[in-house]
Amino acid sequence: MAPLDELRKLCLALPEATERLSHGEPTWFVRGKKTFVTFANHHHDDGRLAFWCPAPPGAQEDLVRTEPERFFRPPYVGHRGWLGVRLDVDVDWAEIDHIVRDAYRLVAPRSLAVLIEN
Repeated sequence: MAPLDELRKLCLALPEATERLSHGEPTWFVRGKKTFVTFANHHHDDGRLAFWCPAPPGAQEDLVRTEPERFFRPPYVGHRGWLGVRLDVDVDWAEIDHIVRDAYRLVAPRSLAVLIEN
């Protein structure tokens, strides 16, 4: 399955998640309002197939420092702690699922966030 299709499957499995284009890329929202994942297909020709998402405090710094070949600080939202996750490298989809779920929990209302497993 293509990386976008895998990512879409993970995102849309979450409660009240929706997808629409935002800034020309597939983006997933909670209740159509708050973004929790944005696909990035070679954003401004940066050479990366990736996605961006909010991350728990400190996670971006730790992951970018320890695994810079897989994680990066995305433009525009990186200063707010968002994480860039490469999909054009060897991808561990179980780990991606965990990252997506963490991102969802950070923006979803508590009543929805408690519905998903770790």
